Amino acid sequence: MASVAARRILRDRVRANRAASTQRRTVAQATRRVRTGARSLVTHIIATGSDRKTVEGVADALRTVAKKKGVKGRRARIRRSFNGARNIVKTVYRYTRVEVAQIAAQYKPRKAEYKAVRAALIAA
Repeated sequence: MASVAARRILRDRVRANRAASTQRRTVAQATRRVRTGARSLVTHIIATGSDRKTVEGVADALRTVAKKKGVKGRRARIRRSFNGARNIVKTVYRYTRVEVAQIAAQYKPRKAEYKAVRAALIAA
């Protein structure tokens, strides 16, 4: 019986370590990409090390602020799969760090997590 419990503990520890390393790797990749050129708002936010829910909320808010302030970003065309349909051409926008800092300066969040992300985006 003890060996079954020990295996469960090890399995859970391995899963937790794997999830943590995946998160660290994602943040490191996003940070490197942001330094090298224009990327999506989501990539800039991921580079701050935020969790998924925070990334989604801040990205939606920053898109709204960018639209209001007229910050366009660079337009790009990508091919994505949507609802089973393959190779749908979609227009996306890529932003430099300077543009993201401008957008973040205009953004006035209320949540503490969002305020931390805003500060990180302005500082970057």
